[in-house]
Amino acid sequence: MAEQNFDVIVIGAGPGGYVAAIRASQLGLKTAIVEREHMGGICLNWGCIPTKAMLRSSEVFHLMHRAKEFGLKAEGIGYDLDAVVDRSRKVAKQLSGGVSHLMKKNKVTVVMGQATLPARGTVSVKTDKGTETLKAKNIILATGARARELPGLEADGKRVWTYKHALVPPHMPKKLLVIGSGAIGIEFASFYNTLGAETTVVEVMDRILPVEDEEISTFARKSFEKQGMKIMAKAMVKKLDRGADKVTAHIETGGKTEKHEFDTVISAVGIVANTEGLGLEALGAKIDRSFVVTDAYCRSGVEGLYVIGDATNGPWLAHKASHEGVMVAELIAGRNNVHPVKPEAIAGCTYCHPQVASVGLTEAKARDAGHTIKVGRFPFIGNGKAIALGEPEGMIKTVFNAKTGELLGAHMIGAEVTELIQGYVVGQKLETTEEDLMETVFPHPTLSEMMHESVLDAYDRVIHI
Repeated sequence: MAEQNFDVIVIGAGPGGYVAAIRASQLGLKTAIVEREHMGGICLNWGCIPTKAMLRSSEVFHLMHRAKEFGLKAEGIGYDLDAVVDRSRKVAKQLSGGVSHLMKKNKVTVVMGQATLPARGTVSVKTDKGTETLKAKNIILATGARARELPGLEADGKRVWTYKHALVPPHMPKKLLVIGSGAIGIEFASFYNTLGAETTVVEVMDRILPVEDEEISTFARKSFEKQGMKIMAKAMVKKLDRGADKVTAHIETGGKTEKHEFDTVISAVGIVANTEGLGLEALGAKIDRSFVVTDAYCRSGVEGLYVIGDATNGPWLAHKASHEGVMVAELIAGRNNVHPVKPEAIAGCTYCHPQVASVGLTEAKARDAGHTIKVGRFPFIGNGKAIALGEPEGMIKTVFNAKTGELLGAHMIGAEVTELIQGYVVGQKLETTEEDLMETVFPHPTLSEMMHESVLDAYDRVIHI
Protein backbone atom coordinates (compact mmCIF):
# COMPACT_ATOMS: atom_id res chain seq x y z
CA MET A 1 0.00 0.00 0.00
CA ALA A 2 1.05 3.57 -0.62
CA GLU A 3 2.87 5.39 2.14
CA GLN A 4 0.81 8.08 3.90
CA ASN A 5 2.27 11.20 5.48
CA PHE A 6 0.88 13.14 8.44
CA ASP A 7 1.94 15.83 10.87
CA VAL A 8 0.90 13.70 13.85
CA ILE A 9 0.14 10.01 14.29
CA VAL A 10 -1.60 8.89 17.46
CA ILE A 11 -1.39 5.22 18.45
CA GLY A 12 -4.34 4.21 20.60
CA ALA A 13 -7.87 5.65 20.58
CA GLY A 14 -8.59 5.68 24.30
CA PRO A 15 -9.37 8.84 26.31
CA GLY A 16 -5.79 10.04 25.88
CA GLY A 17 -5.35 9.18 22.22
CA TYR A 18 -8.62 10.29 20.70
CA VAL A 19 -8.55 13.60 22.61
CA ALA A 20 -4.96 14.20 21.43
CA ALA A 21 -6.05 13.54 17.85
CA ILE A 22 -8.99 15.94 18.07
CA ARG A 23 -6.87 18.72 19.55
CA ALA A 24 -4.09 18.21 17.01
CA SER A 25 -6.58 18.44 14.16
CA GLN A 26 -8.17 21.56 15.68
CA LEU A 27 -4.72 23.14 15.62
CA GLY A 28 -4.40 22.54 11.88
CA LEU A 29 -2.21 19.45 12.02
CA LYS A 30 -2.87 16.61 9.57
CA THR A 31 -3.63 13.79 11.98
CA ALA A 32 -4.08 10.02 11.91
CA ILE A 33 -5.09 7.69 14.73
CA VAL A 34 -4.36 3.97 14.87
CA GLU A 35 -6.54 1.65 16.99
CA ARG A 36 -6.27 -2.12 17.16
CA GLU A 37 -9.59 -2.94 18.81
CA HIS A 38 -12.29 -0.36 19.50
CA MET A 39 -12.71 3.41 19.49
CA GLY A 40 -12.72 4.84 23.00
CA GLY A 41 -10.23 2.31 24.33
CA ILE A 42 -10.51 0.40 27.59
CA CYS A 43 -11.96 3.29 29.61
CA LEU A 44 -14.98 3.78 27.43
CA ASN A 45 -15.57 0.14 26.41
CA TRP A 46 -14.31 -1.91 29.36
CA GLY A 47 -13.53 0.47 32.19
CA CYS A 48 -14.75 3.83 33.44
CA ILE A 49 -18.07 4.05 31.59
CA PRO A 50 -19.59 0.53 31.73
CA THR A 51 -18.56 0.11 35.37
CA LYS A 52 -20.36 3.35 36.26
CA ALA A 53 -23.45 2.14 34.40
CA MET A 54 -23.42 -1.09 36.42
CA LEU A 55 -22.78 0.75 39.68
CA ARG A 56 -25.73 3.01 38.94
CA SER A 57 -27.92 -0.09 38.69
CA SER A 58 -26.70 -1.35 42.05
CA GLU A 59 -27.23 2.11 43.56
CA VAL A 60 -30.86 2.18 42.40
CA PHE A 61 -31.31 -1.38 43.70
CA HIS A 62 -29.95 -0.28 47.09
CA LEU A 63 -32.33 2.71 47.16
CA MET A 64 -35.31 0.52 46.24
CA HIS A 65 -34.70 -1.48 49.40
CA ARG A 66 -34.84 1.79 51.36
CA ALA A 67 -38.14 2.89 49.81
CA LYS A 68 -39.99 2.78 53.14
CA GLU A 69 -37.60 5.41 54.58
CA PHE A 70 -38.81 7.84 51.91
CA GLY A 71 -42.50 7.10 52.37
CA LEU A 72 -42.61 4.90 49.29
CA LYS A 73 -43.63 1.31 48.59
CA ALA A 74 -41.60 -1.16 46.59
CA GLU A 75 -42.50 -4.83 46.60
CA GLY A 76 -40.96 -7.88 44.99
CA ILE A 77 -37.61 -6.09 44.55
CA GLY A 78 -35.15 -8.01 42.42
CA TYR A 79 -32.72 -7.67 39.54
CA ASP A 80 -31.87 -9.24 36.20
CA LEU A 81 -28.07 -9.40 35.97
CA ASP A 82 -28.15 -9.99 32.21
CA ALA A 83 -30.27 -6.86 31.77
CA VAL A 84 -27.93 -4.84 34.02
CA VAL A 85 -24.97 -5.96 31.92
CA ASP A 86 -26.85 -5.34 28.66
CA ARG A 87 -27.57 -1.75 29.69
CA SER A 88 -23.91 -1.12 30.51
CA ARG A 89 -22.81 -2.57 27.15
CA LYS A 90 -25.33 -0.36 25.30
CA VAL A 91 -24.01 2.71 27.12
CA ALA A 92 -20.45 1.80 26.11
CA LYS A 93 -21.48 1.12 22.51
CA GLN A 94 -23.27 4.47 22.25
CA LEU A 95 -20.21 6.37 23.45
CA SER A 96 -17.82 4.35 21.28
CA GLY A 97 -19.89 5.32 18.27
CA GLY A 98 -19.70 8.91 19.44
CA VAL A 99 -15.89 8.80 19.34
CA SER A 100 -16.00 7.52 15.74
CA HIS A 101 -18.28 10.43 14.87
CA LEU A 102 -15.85 12.89 16.50
CA MET A 103 -13.00 11.50 14.36
CA LYS A 104 -14.99 12.15 11.19
CA LYS A 105 -16.11 15.58 12.38
CA ASN A 106 -12.52 16.61 13.07
CA LYS A 107 -11.15 15.07 9.85
CA VAL A 108 -8.88 12.61 11.67
CA THR A 109 -7.82 9.65 9.53
CA VAL A 110 -8.66 6.40 11.35
CA VAL A 111 -6.60 3.27 10.69
CA MET A 112 -7.77 0.09 12.41
CA GLY A 113 -4.95 -2.37 13.07
CA GLN A 114 -1.91 -3.33 15.12
CA ALA A 115 0.85 -0.72 15.14
CA THR A 116 4.62 -1.06 15.47
CA LEU A 117 7.39 1.53 15.29
CA PRO A 118 10.09 0.19 12.93
CA ALA A 119 11.92 3.54 12.83
CA ARG A 120 11.67 7.07 14.10
CA GLY A 121 8.76 8.86 12.50
CA THR A 122 7.39 5.64 11.01
CA VAL A 123 4.36 3.59 12.05
CA SER A 124 3.66 0.24 10.44
CA VAL A 125 0.06 -0.93 10.81
CA LYS A 126 -1.05 -4.50 10.23
CA THR A 127 -4.67 -4.26 9.05
CA ASP A 128 -7.23 -6.72 7.67
CA LYS A 129 -6.16 -5.69 4.17
CA GLY A 130 -2.41 -5.87 4.67
CA THR A 131 0.28 -3.59 6.07
CA GLU A 132 0.11 0.19 5.86
CA THR A 133 3.04 2.53 6.41
CA LEU A 134 2.36 5.90 8.01
CA LYS A 135 4.95 8.62 8.49
CA ALA A 136 4.98 11.69 10.72
CA LYS A 137 7.53 13.86 12.46
CA ASN A 138 5.52 13.51 15.67
CA ILE A 139 4.06 10.34 17.13
CA ILE A 140 1.91 10.19 20.27
CA LEU A 141 1.84 6.80 21.96
CA ALA A 142 -1.39 6.25 23.90
CA THR A 143 -1.58 2.47 24.04
CA GLY A 144 -2.99 2.26 27.58
CA ALA A 145 -2.69 -0.69 29.93
CA ARG A 146 -4.26 -4.00 30.89
CA ALA A 147 -4.85 -5.90 34.13
CA ARG A 148 -1.77 -7.20 35.90
CA GLU A 149 -1.88 -10.94 36.50
CA LEU A 150 0.19 -12.54 39.23
CA PRO A 151 1.65 -16.06 38.86
CA GLY A 152 -0.84 -18.63 40.08
CA LEU A 153 -3.66 -16.07 40.17
CA GLU A 154 -4.21 -15.79 36.40
CA ALA A 155 -7.75 -15.26 35.20
CA ASP A 156 -9.56 -18.02 33.32
CA GLY A 157 -12.85 -16.21 32.71
CA LYS A 158 -14.81 -18.94 34.47
CA ARG A 159 -14.15 -18.76 38.20
CA VAL A 160 -11.23 -16.30 38.22
CA TRP A 161 -11.93 -12.95 36.56
CA THR A 162 -10.24 -9.71 35.57
CA TYR A 163 -12.27 -6.51 35.31
CA LYS A 164 -13.31 -7.50 31.76
CA HIS A 165 -14.88 -10.74 32.91
CA ALA A 166 -16.54 -8.94 35.82
CA LEU A 167 -18.26 -6.60 33.34
CA VAL A 168 -19.81 -9.50 31.39
CA PRO A 169 -20.08 -12.12 34.15
CA PRO A 170 -20.86 -15.73 33.19
CA HIS A 171 -22.71 -16.07 36.50
CA MET A 172 -23.71 -14.08 39.58
CA PRO A 173 -21.18 -14.72 42.35
CA LYS A 174 -22.58 -16.10 45.60
CA LYS A 175 -19.32 -16.04 47.51
CA LEU A 176 -16.83 -13.58 46.01
CA LEU A 177 -13.16 -12.90 46.68
CA VAL A 178 -11.73 -9.60 45.42
CA ILE A 179 -7.92 -9.43 45.40
CA GLY A 180 -6.82 -5.80 45.68
CA SER A 181 -8.60 -2.83 47.20
CA GLY A 182 -7.70 -0.04 44.80
CA ALA A 183 -10.44 1.73 42.85
CA ILE A 184 -11.16 -1.17 40.47
CA GLY A 185 -11.29 -3.82 43.19
CA ILE A 186 -13.45 -1.78 45.55
CA GLU A 187 -15.88 -0.75 42.82
CA PHE A 188 -16.54 -4.35 41.82
CA ALA A 189 -16.69 -5.42 45.46
CA SER A 190 -19.28 -2.70 46.06
CA PHE A 191 -21.33 -3.66 43.00
CA TYR A 192 -21.52 -7.38 43.67
CA ASN A 193 -21.90 -6.98 47.43
CA THR A 194 -24.90 -4.68 46.90
CA LEU A 195 -26.50 -7.31 44.65
CA GLY A 196 -26.13 -9.89 47.40
CA ALA A 197 -22.78 -11.61 46.92
CA GLU A 198 -21.00 -12.56 50.13
CA THR A 199 -17.88 -10.49 49.48
CA THR A 200 -14.36 -10.67 50.89
CA VAL A 201 -11.65 -8.15 49.97
CA VAL A 202 -7.97 -9.02 50.45
CA GLU A 203 -5.41 -6.19 50.49
CA VAL A 204 -1.65 -6.68 50.89
CA MET A 205 -1.18 -3.21 52.38
CA ASP A 206 -2.17 -2.35 55.95
CA ARG A 207 -5.42 -0.67 54.85
CA ILE A 208 -7.89 -0.62 51.97
CA LEU A 209 -7.80 2.18 49.39
CA PRO A 210 -4.15 2.65 50.37
CA VAL A 211 -3.53 5.75 48.22
CA GLU A 212 -6.26 7.65 50.06
CA ASP A 213 -5.91 9.62 53.29
CA GLU A 214 -5.77 7.17 56.19
CA GLU A 215 -8.81 8.72 57.87
CA ILE A 216 -10.87 8.22 54.71
CA SER A 217 -9.64 4.62 54.36
CA THR A 218 -10.67 3.87 57.94
CA PHE A 219 -14.09 5.42 57.38
CA ALA A 220 -14.53 3.41 54.16
CA ARG A 221 -13.61 0.13 55.84
CA LYS A 222 -16.17 0.65 58.61
CA SER A 223 -18.82 1.51 56.03
CA PHE A 224 -18.07 -1.53 53.85
CA GLU A 225 -18.05 -3.86 56.86
CA LYS A 226 -21.39 -2.40 57.95
CA GLN A 227 -22.70 -3.41 54.51
CA GLY A 228 -21.54 -6.97 55.12
CA MET A 229 -18.16 -7.04 53.37
CA LYS A 230 -15.29 -8.89 54.97
CA ILE A 231 -12.02 -6.93 54.77
CA MET A 232 -8.64 -8.66 55.17
CA ALA A 233 -5.78 -6.13 55.24
CA LYS A 234 -2.08 -7.04 55.48
CA ALA A 235 -3.04 -10.26 53.74
CA MET A 236 -1.90 -12.01 50.59
CA VAL A 237 -3.44 -14.64 48.34
CA LYS A 238 -0.62 -17.15 47.84
CA LYS A 239 -2.37 -19.70 45.66
CA LEU A 240 -5.72 -20.59 44.07
CA ASP A 241 -6.93 -24.19 43.78
CA ARG A 242 -9.52 -24.25 41.01
CA GLY A 243 -12.45 -26.64 40.82
CA ALA A 244 -15.43 -26.90 38.49
CA ASP A 245 -17.66 -24.77 40.68
CA LYS A 246 -15.37 -23.37 43.38
CA VAL A 247 -11.97 -21.83 44.06
CA THR A 248 -9.97 -22.46 47.21
CA ALA A 249 -7.81 -19.48 48.10
CA HIS A 250 -4.73 -19.86 50.28
CA ILE A 251 -4.65 -16.57 52.17
CA GLU A 252 -1.68 -15.60 54.31
CA THR A 253 -2.21 -13.15 57.15
CA GLY A 254 -0.18 -12.64 60.31
CA GLY A 255 2.35 -15.24 59.18
CA LYS A 256 -0.35 -17.90 58.99
CA THR A 257 -1.95 -19.35 55.84
CA GLU A 258 -5.57 -20.45 55.82
CA LYS A 259 -7.81 -21.91 53.12
CA HIS A 260 -11.04 -20.14 52.16
CA GLU A 261 -13.58 -21.31 49.58
CA PHE A 262 -15.25 -19.02 47.04
CA ASP A 263 -17.21 -19.57 43.85
CA THR A 264 -15.70 -16.50 42.13
CA VAL A 265 -12.47 -14.51 42.35
CA ILE A 266 -11.81 -11.05 40.87
CA SER A 267 -8.14 -10.12 40.56
CA ALA A 268 -7.54 -6.36 40.70
CA VAL A 269 -3.86 -6.10 41.56
CA GLY A 270 -2.77 -3.27 39.30
CA ILE A 271 -2.00 -2.71 35.65
CA VAL A 272 0.69 -3.40 33.05
CA ALA A 273 1.32 -0.92 30.23
CA ASN A 274 0.73 -2.08 26.66
CA THR A 275 4.23 -1.19 25.51
CA GLU A 276 5.73 -4.51 24.47
CA GLY A 277 6.15 -5.52 20.82
CA LEU A 278 6.09 -1.94 19.54
CA GLY A 279 9.81 -1.57 18.97
CA LEU A 280 10.28 1.10 21.62
CA GLU A 281 13.53 -0.24 23.06
CA ALA A 282 15.15 -0.34 19.62
CA LEU A 283 14.27 3.34 19.18
CA GLY A 284 15.97 4.19 22.46
CA ALA A 285 12.97 4.63 24.75
CA LYS A 286 13.52 3.73 28.40
CA ILE A 287 11.04 1.28 29.92
CA ASP A 288 10.52 0.96 33.67
CA ARG A 289 8.29 -1.96 34.78
CA SER A 290 6.43 -1.80 31.45
CA PHE A 291 5.89 2.00 31.57
CA VAL A 292 7.75 4.36 29.22
CA VAL A 293 9.80 6.90 31.15
CA THR A 294 8.94 10.47 30.14
CA ASP A 295 9.55 14.01 31.31
CA ALA A 296 6.88 16.42 32.55
CA TYR A 297 5.87 17.16 28.95
CA CYS A 298 5.44 13.46 28.07
CA ARG A 299 8.61 13.44 25.93
CA SER A 300 10.18 10.00 25.79
CA GLY A 301 13.73 11.07 25.01
CA VAL A 302 13.29 9.73 21.46
CA GLU A 303 12.95 12.67 19.08
CA GLY A 304 9.33 13.17 18.04
CA LEU A 305 7.94 10.42 20.28
CA TYR A 306 5.55 11.38 23.07
CA VAL A 307 3.90 8.97 25.50
CA ILE A 308 0.69 9.76 27.39
CA GLY A 309 -1.82 8.10 29.70
CA ASP A 310 -1.48 4.64 31.17
CA ALA A 311 1.58 3.85 29.04
CA THR A 312 3.67 6.25 31.12
CA ASN A 313 3.92 7.78 34.58
CA GLY A 314 0.95 7.71 36.97
CA PRO A 315 -1.55 8.46 38.23
CA TRP A 316 -3.21 6.16 35.71
CA LEU A 317 -6.49 7.96 35.22
CA ALA A 318 -8.49 8.75 32.09
CA HIS A 319 -8.79 12.47 32.78
CA LYS A 320 -5.03 12.77 33.21
CA ALA A 321 -4.53 11.00 29.88
CA SER A 322 -6.94 13.36 28.12
CA HIS A 323 -5.26 16.44 29.54
CA GLU A 324 -1.85 15.11 28.54
CA GLY A 325 -3.17 14.52 25.03
CA VAL A 326 -4.21 18.16 24.74
CA MET A 327 -0.91 19.36 26.23
CA VAL A 328 1.18 17.32 23.78
CA ALA A 329 -0.89 18.37 20.76
CA GLU A 330 -0.40 22.03 21.70
CA LEU A 331 3.31 21.46 22.29
CA ILE A 332 3.66 19.92 18.83
CA ALA A 333 1.71 22.79 17.28
CA GLY A 334 4.13 25.29 18.81
CA ARG A 335 1.64 26.92 21.13
CA ASN A 336 3.00 29.25 23.81
CA ASN A 337 2.45 28.80 27.54
CA VAL A 338 1.96 25.04 27.46
CA HIS A 339 1.97 23.83 31.05
CA PRO A 340 2.87 20.31 32.15
CA VAL A 341 0.27 18.21 33.96
CA LYS A 342 0.94 18.10 37.69
CA PRO A 343 0.16 14.68 39.19
CA GLU A 344 -0.71 16.25 42.54
CA ALA A 345 -3.42 18.32 40.83
CA ILE A 346 -5.21 15.25 39.42
CA ALA A 347 -8.27 14.20 41.39
CA GLY A 348 -8.91 10.53 42.07
CA CYS A 349 -12.48 9.19 42.22
CA THR A 350 -13.78 5.80 43.35
CA TYR A 351 -17.44 5.09 42.63
CA CYS A 352 -18.16 2.61 45.40
CA HIS A 353 -20.90 3.16 47.99
CA PRO A 354 -20.14 5.51 49.64
CA GLN A 355 -18.11 7.31 46.99
CA VAL A 356 -14.52 8.39 47.63
CA ALA A 357 -12.70 11.36 46.04
CA SER A 358 -9.49 13.24 46.71
CA VAL A 359 -6.93 15.66 45.33
CA GLY A 360 -3.50 16.77 46.50
CA LEU A 361 -1.60 15.67 49.58
CA THR A 362 -2.95 13.45 52.33
CA GLU A 363 -2.46 14.66 55.89
CA ALA A 364 0.45 12.24 56.36
CA LYS A 365 2.17 13.22 53.10
CA ALA A 366 1.76 16.92 53.89
CA ARG A 367 3.52 16.40 57.21
CA ASP A 368 6.21 14.23 55.59
CA ALA A 369 6.84 17.03 53.07
CA GLY A 370 7.65 19.36 55.95
CA HIS A 371 4.49 21.45 55.93
CA THR A 372 3.07 22.91 59.12
CA ILE A 373 -0.59 22.18 58.56
CA LYS A 374 -4.13 22.95 59.61
CA VAL A 375 -6.77 20.25 59.09
CA GLY A 376 -10.51 20.75 58.82
CA ARG A 377 -13.28 18.14 58.88
CA PHE A 378 -17.02 18.22 58.43
CA PRO A 379 -19.44 15.26 58.67
CA PHE A 380 -22.37 14.65 56.33
CA ILE A 381 -24.63 14.32 59.37
CA GLY A 382 -24.25 18.08 59.90
CA ASN A 383 -25.52 18.96 56.43
CA GLY A 384 -29.22 19.57 55.72
CA LYS A 385 -29.12 18.40 52.10
CA ALA A 386 -27.35 15.16 53.04
CA ILE A 387 -30.00 14.40 55.67
CA ALA A 388 -32.81 15.27 53.24
CA LEU A 389 -31.27 12.90 50.68
CA GLY A 390 -31.07 10.16 53.28
CA GLU A 391 -27.27 10.15 52.91
CA PRO A 392 -25.94 11.20 56.34
CA GLU A 393 -22.85 8.96 56.15
CA GLY A 394 -19.63 10.65 55.07
CA MET A 395 -17.10 13.38 55.73
CA ILE A 396 -15.02 16.05 54.02
CA LYS A 397 -11.46 16.75 55.10
CA THR A 398 -9.22 19.62 54.03
CA VAL A 399 -5.50 20.13 54.60
CA PHE A 400 -3.94 23.62 54.52
CA ASN A 401 -0.46 25.06 54.88
CA ALA A 402 -0.76 26.83 58.23
CA LYS A 403 1.68 29.58 57.22
CA THR A 404 0.42 30.47 53.73
CA GLY A 405 -3.17 29.24 53.68
CA GLU A 406 -2.47 27.14 50.59
CA LEU A 407 -4.91 24.27 50.05
CA LEU A 408 -2.61 21.25 50.07
CA GLY A 409 -5.21 18.51 49.81
CA ALA A 410 -8.88 17.59 50.05
CA HIS A 411 -10.35 14.18 50.86
CA MET A 412 -13.98 13.10 50.80
CA ILE A 413 -16.20 10.10 51.38
CA GLY A 414 -19.97 10.10 50.93
CA ALA A 415 -22.76 10.69 48.43
CA GLU A 416 -21.75 12.46 45.20
CA VAL A 417 -18.27 13.42 46.39
CA THR A 418 -16.91 12.49 42.94
CA GLU A 419 -18.86 15.53 41.69
CA LEU A 420 -17.90 17.79 44.60
CA ILE A 421 -14.13 17.27 44.42
CA GLN A 422 -13.74 19.45 41.33
CA GLY A 423 -14.50 22.53 43.42
CA TYR A 424 -11.28 22.00 45.32
CA VAL A 425 -9.40 21.10 42.12
CA VAL A 426 -10.36 24.47 40.63
CA GLY A 427 -9.44 26.15 43.90
CA GLN A 428 -5.97 24.61 43.81
CA LYS A 429 -5.49 25.58 40.17
CA LEU A 430 -6.35 29.19 40.96
CA GLU A 431 -4.00 29.11 43.97
CA THR A 432 -6.93 29.80 46.27
CA THR A 433 -6.19 30.41 49.94
CA GLU A 434 -8.28 29.55 52.98
CA GLU A 435 -9.45 33.17 53.08
CA ASP A 436 -10.82 32.98 49.53
CA LEU A 437 -12.70 29.79 50.33
CA MET A 438 -14.09 31.11 53.61
CA GLU A 439 -15.34 34.27 51.91
CA THR A 440 -17.02 32.35 49.08
CA VAL A 441 -20.81 32.06 49.42
CA PHE A 442 -21.94 28.44 48.91
CA PRO A 443 -25.60 27.87 47.90
CA HIS A 444 -28.06 26.37 50.38
CA PRO A 445 -29.18 23.66 50.68
CA THR A 446 -26.38 21.78 48.91
CA LEU A 447 -23.80 19.15 49.73
CA SER A 448 -21.18 21.70 48.68
CA GLU A 449 -21.79 23.64 51.90
CA MET A 450 -19.77 20.94 53.65
CA MET A 451 -16.75 21.99 51.59
CA HIS A 452 -17.12 25.47 53.08
CA GLU A 453 -17.60 24.14 56.61
CA SER A 454 -14.53 21.90 56.37
CA VAL A 455 -12.41 24.95 55.53
CA LEU A 456 -13.98 26.89 58.40
CA ASP A 457 -13.24 24.00 60.76
CA ALA A 458 -9.53 24.08 59.87
CA TYR A 459 -9.46 27.64 61.23
CA ASP A 460 -11.77 27.11 64.23
CA ARG A 461 -14.67 28.92 62.60
CA VAL A 462 -17.00 26.01 61.79
CA ILE A 463 -20.70 26.81 62.24
CA HIS A 464 -22.80 23.64 62.11
CA ILE A 465 -20.97 21.22 64.40
